[in-house]
Amino acid sequence: MTTIAELLPSVLDAVPQPVWVADTQGLVIYTNPAAAAALGFQDATEIEGRSSHLLLHPIRRDGSPFPASECLMLAPAHTGVTTHSDDDWFLRRDGSFFPVSWWSAPINLPGGRGVVCAWSDATERRAFEHATRERDAAQIRASESRAAQRRIIESIAAVHRQTARDLHDGAQQRLVNLLIGLRLAREQIATTSPQALPLIDNSVAEAQAAIDELRQLAAGIHPSMLTSRGLAPAIDALAARSPIPTIVSGKLDRRLPATVESNVYFLISEAMTNAAKHSCASRIEITLTLDEDLVVTVADDGIGGIGDQRSGSGLVGLADRVAAFDGEITITSPRGGGTVIRARLPVPA
Repeated sequence: MTTIAELLPSVLDAVPQPVWVADTQGLVIYTNPAAAAALGFQDATEIEGRSSHLLLHPIRRDGSPFPASECLMLAPAHTGVTTHSDDDWFLRRDGSFFPVSWWSAPINLPGGRGVVCAWSDATERRAFEHATRERDAAQIRASESRAAQRRIIESIAAVHRQTARDLHDGAQQRLVNLLIGLRLAREQIATTSPQALPLIDNSVAEAQAAIDELRQLAAGIHPSMLTSRGLAPAIDALAARSPIPTIVSGKLDRRLPATVESNVYFLISEAMTNAAKHSCASRIEITLTLDEDLVVTVADDGIGGIGDQRSGSGLVGLADRVAAFDGEITITSPRGGGTVIRARLPVPA
């Protein structure tokens, strides 16, 4: 019957992990084929009898001396305590270094206490860890970029709201007061100086035109309806002003955060502008759906064919707006089949 002691060398010869045994002097007295192959040797007998320290790492990776007295792999022969490292480098026969992870334990031998060491090539593990760190760093950079982009969009939206309010409460109100004054003056001079009426009427018309232009400018910067009534009514008003017949469907049963409403409003506005400029469409359909996320669809029946070449097409800004709010955007535009822009944005409860 085969004993465990007789069976053990056969077992170690068959395992894929490199294993060897060094005596109390640090000389290799056994090594399995996996260890020999990993170091670039044809046969295990080429290693046996050699100093394990001088064989594996006579110098450090940076080329500095590495005394055997500092070798932790051999320490168990003197201390009786198992040692371990996940951050070591071994030297191949061809002179190249490779990263390793090893365990070294004391073992009682006929000539005194030695060590048994099992180790593995850590090249793949380190490559995986490096790729993981790079991926995590890229994700962090992307997250920080999105956060910065969102802050910029929110800051711009706040400036737009304030500018629109200032125009309404400041310049526009002054023009309204001027218009009222001109109309009152017209009534007073109608009988006393009728020859001045054409001049007054012209001034009234100019003041009214300035008010109308200012209102359009303020609406373009930030529509007052968006602030007072919310996204859906503002989109209805936007659709009513569109040069292309536009239908709006869907409803929102609650107000959304101001930054989300502003972002989505200008997202839809830019999509409609792109359709008016480039699509040759005769119809635009806008759909708003709110469940866990806000889903916005802008579809036209134009010529399509925008493909994935978004640079210079006006669609880069749409993707940036959606990405800044951790959303997703898809653009479908077969040639001759119209364009469908669909954006999904998370909305705080």
